[in-house]
Amino acid sequence: MAISLRHIEVFRAIMQAGSVTGAARLLFTSQPTVSRELARLEALSGLCLFDREGGRLLPTAQAMLLLEEVERAYVGLERINSVAQSIRRFEHGQLSLSCLPLFSQTLLPQVCKHFQAQHPGIGLSITAQESPLLEESLSAQRYDLGLTESEHLPRGTQGELLFCADMVCILPEGHRLLAKAQLSLEDFRGENFINLSGLDIYRQTLDEHFRQAGVDRRVVIETTNAASVCAMVRQQLGVAIINPLSAMEEAGRGLAIRPIELSVPYRVMLIRPDYRPSSSFVESFCVALRSAARQLLEALASGPD
Repeated sequence: MAISLRHIEVFRAIMQAGSVTGAARLLFTSQPTVSRELARLEALSGLCLFDREGGRLLPTAQAMLLLEEVERAYVGLERINSVAQSIRRFEHGQLSLSCLPLFSQTLLPQVCKHFQAQHPGIGLSITAQESPLLEESLSAQRYDLGLTESEHLPRGTQGELLFCADMVCILPEGHRLLAKAQLSLEDFRGENFINLSGLDIYRQTLDEHFRQAGVDRRVVIETTNAASVCAMVRQQLGVAIINPLSAMEEAGRGLAIRPIELSVPYRVMLIRPDYRPSSSFVESFCVALRSAARQLLEALASGPD
């Protein structure tokens, strides 16, 4: 006889409840049944899982080690249950997409609204991930679509340029540089500046341009994401140069946008897996993405005000 799922259920219930009586209540069964199944588990496994002291069960070190593995197994079972519920809930299909957190906050909400109006029976699952986990999951064919900043396609995928527009400057309300329609690098000399982290490729590119121009900014804060940069600028701690998607999302809420003379293109790539079965509603979502990207480009072209 091998260890069964019932044996594991009994063991886990005893560990949770702390007693045979409590485990029986959790499992809606009798105390003798719980005791019998526990004795069988110990016999089959060859482990001493509990010390008996005055009618109490005290878990041994072996029991604690076994519980770690049991809990991992239950996490897997709960995930399977969650997936089954998701499949049942979205009877007509589900589209899964992975992207940088930035895109889940800026580009995707409007796209999802349009898509669900056209396809009300299709469920959407959006997973926000940072690189390199994002690229790894796309290479593993785990998602129907992906959105990245990098032009280097993950292995086993195809890509198209979805959006490309220059980085822009954001300034707090009332800032003196708002008098200018376009800013030069010289305009930033001596300005309090909010910068992205040193690992950000766009920050590295901008730093090099400022270095070559001989312009010293006063970098007062470094932070890891564009939303944080916007929050700092809104508090009038400095100015910043960020991607146009985040800038447009925050414009008018204590912030204003100005283009800069220097062209630093910001790109969004639409990624599709080579080996994952596609469907008509995946293509429909791509159409919605392209439409939203065009609208954003038109809004940027209309000017800073």
